[in-house]
Amino acid sequence: MTFIADLLALLACLGLLQCLAGLSVVWRFAKARGRGVLSSRPSAVTILKPLCGDEPLLEEALVSCFRQDYPEFQIVFGIQNPKDPALAVVRRLCERFPERDVAVVVDPTPHGPNRKVANLINMLPSARHDVLVISDSDLHLPPDYLERLVVHLEKPGAGLVTSLYIGSPPTAKGWAAKMGSTQISHCFLPGVLLSRELGRQDCLGSTAMLTRDTLERTGGFRALVQLLAEDNVLGQRVKGLGLSVELADTIPTATVPEPNLRALWEHEIRWTSTIRALAPVSLCGSTLQYPLFWSLLAVLLSGGAPWSLVLFVAGWMLRWVAVGLIDSALRPMVGRPALPTPFWMLPIRDLLSIAEIATSFGVDEVVWRGHKLGTNSDARHAVVPVVVETESTVG
Repeated sequence: MTFIADLLALLACLGLLQCLAGLSVVWRFAKARGRGVLSSRPSAVTILKPLCGDEPLLEEALVSCFRQDYPEFQIVFGIQNPKDPALAVVRRLCERFPERDVAVVVDPTPHGPNRKVANLINMLPSARHDVLVISDSDLHLPPDYLERLVVHLEKPGAGLVTSLYIGSPPTAKGWAAKMGSTQISHCFLPGVLLSRELGRQDCLGSTAMLTRDTLERTGGFRALVQLLAEDNVLGQRVKGLGLSVELADTIPTATVPEPNLRALWEHEIRWTSTIRALAPVSLCGSTLQYPLFWSLLAVLLSGGAPWSLVLFVAGWMLRWVAVGLIDSALRPMVGRPALPTPFWMLPIRDLLSIAEIATSFGVDEVVWRGHKLGTNSDARHAVVPVVVETESTVG
């Protein structure tokens, strides 16, 4: 037992070193911001916003889209259910911002099991510009979001631009949403930056900017509609064209709306199971991100030895300080400031993350927006002809 406890303590120390490395890359990323310059005649952009349901803070998030500080852009909203309450939010915002160029597409054509991609297929014909950005509905965008993306797309050899994001609960109440937020902001975000230091160039599905020509050369949206991890595949296909996947120096804020632990578990199991299907070895390696889990096991297997208690408490304090420093470094870049992470939450968060990783290896099906998708499914679905309703307002 002593040997196993020592091994667990070593894993905890390695996790804490990774925590410090993640903090370092976050600070370097924030410090390097602002070096790019937009060209004198930047390309017009179409923002593709697929919607599904009236999410918490949806109107606030969409307002940030209307308030972009960019010379020329169009917004295309896509809704699959004509009775979707998000449609009323969009129409209200169109009246509030009549000067904006907006198209609203209501089209339930399924195309395939991935509803987000099916929505994008329906929306694309209404896009007027050749530079496209797929932007999730729950993102609160900084005013210079489009500008920062375009700066990176203008780089020689760039094929796609993606962005990091932090998580934030809709209100100060609700510990489940805060747990989801800290996972995104303090584990996922530093992990992405560390992976890019090692040469990875992943497309993060919340934001993806590319030209229409590049999209067509990858096979278009229709080539992605059968896939669960369409963002990862899109990035891989762009790199297959000999182009790079750039990371923009802008950080939207994603609303984490889960009201309870069950909802958070279902959301994160979908996320973790997708990663397991794509990179199971890397997912297992990612358990080092959770040093409080390993140090807590060391406490248990050492019989509560004083050295193990010191390691656990010191690791807990280090993690909490790192969380605060990451928030501080990113605050000038984000679309909506994050709420503080409670000190007591960090060990529970590590335990939950490890449980999700272990459970994901027994999951072959996930739920997204009420629809089930197989993690390895490539089943073909027939296209159902429907009547398409399109609304446009141009300021």
